[in-house]
Amino acid sequence: MKIVLEHLTKRYPNRNRKIKQDVVAVGDFTFEVPDGKLVGLLGPSGCGKSTLLNMICGLEKPTEGKIFFGDDDVTNLPPENRGVGMVFQSYALYPHLTVRQNIIFPLENRKGKDKLTKEEMNKKADEVAKLVQLDGLMDRKPSEMSGGQQQRVAIARALVKLPNVLLLDEPLSNLDARLRLQTREEIRRIQRETGITTVFVTHDQEEAMSISDMIVLMEAGVLQQIGKPQEVYDEPVNLFVAKFLGTPAINVFDGEVKNRKLYIGGVAVLDVPQIPDQPVTIGIRPEGFQPDPEGPLVCKLIGVEVMGRDTSIVASHPSCENVQIRTIVSTEDKVDPDDREVRFRLKPAKVHLFDKKTGVRLASGEHLAEGKHSGQGAKGGKA
Repeated sequence: MKIVLEHLTKRYPNRNRKIKQDVVAVGDFTFEVPDGKLVGLLGPSGCGKSTLLNMICGLEKPTEGKIFFGDDDVTNLPPENRGVGMVFQSYALYPHLTVRQNIIFPLENRKGKDKLTKEEMNKKADEVAKLVQLDGLMDRKPSEMSGGQQQRVAIARALVKLPNVLLLDEPLSNLDARLRLQTREEIRRIQRETGITTVFVTHDQEEAMSISDMIVLMEAGVLQQIGKPQEVYDEPVNLFVAKFLGTPAINVFDGEVKNRKLYIGGVAVLDVPQIPDQPVTIGIRPEGFQPDPEGPLVCKLIGVEVMGRDTSIVASHPSCENVQIRTIVSTEDKVDPDDREVRFRLKPAKVHLFDKKTGVRLASGEHLAEGKHSGQGAKGGKA
């Protein structure tokens, strides 16, 4: 079932009585979650992700706008009537109940024609337990299980009532790194097997990019960009998106375009045909640096970190906003760690230009080499 959000807005009264203007948690948010897809709702803490999810669920009422499940307007429908399964950051399991009893709990409140017999409830619990790989653990209590197992119980409880929509609010935050990796793979597997439309809220860009069909990036309640993970990474609409996505982070430089050339620190580093002369902010992905003894970009070498498959060169440059420049290069590119400096040439596909004042992308990737403008900007506000 698709989810359609139309101009969804949530405002709260400002607690500072001297400021009469309301606090906007979510501002004029319009988006469609396609039927059967897993969408990652991504952004820094406090950007409005959970508020948006709570409005979809029905726990929060929008100040303005509408919510549709398919063709049905559910904006004012109570949460229990929306057909939603919700999984919270805290597992919210009943500690005195077994796994089976926790999973069955949402089915016990059904009435009338929807009421199930005990045998029917047990059968549904067994089916969903097998799906999340909990069969054999049904008689345990939450305290006897690992964090990852408890999270799967919470997912099973949300799935057992066959929801139209599955909502996951930071479901992996309480797990260690290995369990997070394992559980996010499980969530992706379960979503594909069930085909349930799923919205996954996280502040972790690696989680969102690894399992989502699409990512929706927010900042301060405002929609910044929507797209397939790789497309958003390769073509960020503004500096905020470029900085938020990517590990290591994008390297940001002050620069300028002059006479069809891109300058960093007064040195021409790249040809940019037909890009107008202007000061710019330059973003270069870590994989956008190519060591070259004749390269135009000269950086102070700090260290060389061999990581097996790749090598990370750590350097610095007075025009770089980052404390350190982190690059990822092939192990075939030999750099002497005892050298004082390292020279790079840049890969145009990994270089992005942004407006100095607004942060909106001016040109990106192959557009630089072709001398084209990207023609894209942030959907609502500055970076």
